[in-house]
Amino acid sequence: MPGIREIPVERLRIGMYLHKIGSSWLEHPFLRSSFLLEHEKDLQRILESGIQTVWIDESRGLSMDDVEDAQEQDADTPDIPAADDATEGLSEDERVAIEQDRMPSQVRPRHVPLTAEIERARQICQAGKQQVMAMFEEVRLGNSVDPAAVLPLVEEMNASVLRNPVALLSVARLKTHDDYTYLHSVAVAALMLALSRQLGLDPGLTKRAGCGGLMHDLGKAFMPLEVLNKPGKLTDEEFAIMKTHPEAGARALQEAGAEYEVVDIALHHHERINGRGYPYGLKGEEITLLARMGAVCDVYDAVTSVRAYKAPWDPAGALREMARWEGHFDRNVFNAFVKTVGIYPVGALVRMASDRLAVVAEPGKTSLLTPIVRVFYSLKRQEMIPVQTLDLADPACNDRIVGPENPEKWPFTNLEKLWL
Repeated sequence: MPGIREIPVERLRIGMYLHKIGSSWLEHPFLRSSFLLEHEKDLQRILESGIQTVWIDESRGLSMDDVEDAQEQDADTPDIPAADDATEGLSEDERVAIEQDRMPSQVRPRHVPLTAEIERARQICQAGKQQVMAMFEEVRLGNSVDPAAVLPLVEEMNASVLRNPVALLSVARLKTHDDYTYLHSVAVAALMLALSRQLGLDPGLTKRAGCGGLMHDLGKAFMPLEVLNKPGKLTDEEFAIMKTHPEAGARALQEAGAEYEVVDIALHHHERINGRGYPYGLKGEEITLLARMGAVCDVYDAVTSVRAYKAPWDPAGALREMARWEGHFDRNVFNAFVKTVGIYPVGALVRMASDRLAVVAEPGKTSLLTPIVRVFYSLKRQEMIPVQTLDLADPACNDRIVGPENPEKWPFTNLEKLWL
């Protein structure tokens, strides 16, 4: 019987009556939430907005039964070859490419240029910071948290990652010492979502990975502020206190009814493959996939962020150092992580074959070794030069990256303006 039905946004069609647009932390692109969907441009705006689900009123417009009946009629058309026949003899990669081409363009996530996604990524990071701060405050007041409350934010983050993963990952990495605790959680959630996409995890597991990343450090809310905010290296006694935060966070999440995977990430993101992590010294396959992912994402954001007691590592240098930590990370997960952020991540300072310095502005479209860079400094003349953007994948480009450069060797400040 026709009525109100929730459907994935991908199944939305012209002629359906929108009863309610799925929840979103940022404004959806319409003044009204209820109207008859009549125009292709309105459908496109919904699909590009990051909204995951909508509610339709089947008594006032096209129903899902109408759509399914039409699809069945199309399937009965005799002169269209079956998909298996059309792709017989092709490799798996070729089959996937063909199936993607068959998919209607409005169903596939639309890639948005980095510059177009940056401002939205800033809004998401600010919203995320406020939500994490609110969760920490609730815990410090002795109240329980609502794990489901983070779902709209995680959906916004995932939609941004689908549109352009670099924007959110890059903006989330920029943080000061004062807001590190909160934005670190946002950054880890963004990295978990992007890594989930790289590993091909299903939507449900991806959602839980994002939620787990956002709440992985909730246990730090139980730590004494003088230890948590200490502007220097912790003593052995203080570090022993801090090592209790995974269990404290996991316990709070479990009591609040969080899903198993979310609790597991909070509890085990400091475990190591070689069994030398904490709190339980798990090793190898004893550590779940999402916890192994959390370990990589947590460390990468920590070492590339400003801390009270150390300068941040440059992104490329961080990956190089982490690769040397034998037994620390799951090797397959780490390799997928490198593909996620790039061998030369956005913001990395690099030395060019032309004896110039550049900052990586965007990942390469065809190779991790050929990103888009912005050259700004001459090593020969030891002076700043007019900024020049180079696409290293362009056959006409006669320059290349020699290797990463340590920004601590140079007096440069605010290099972010070259790529943000």
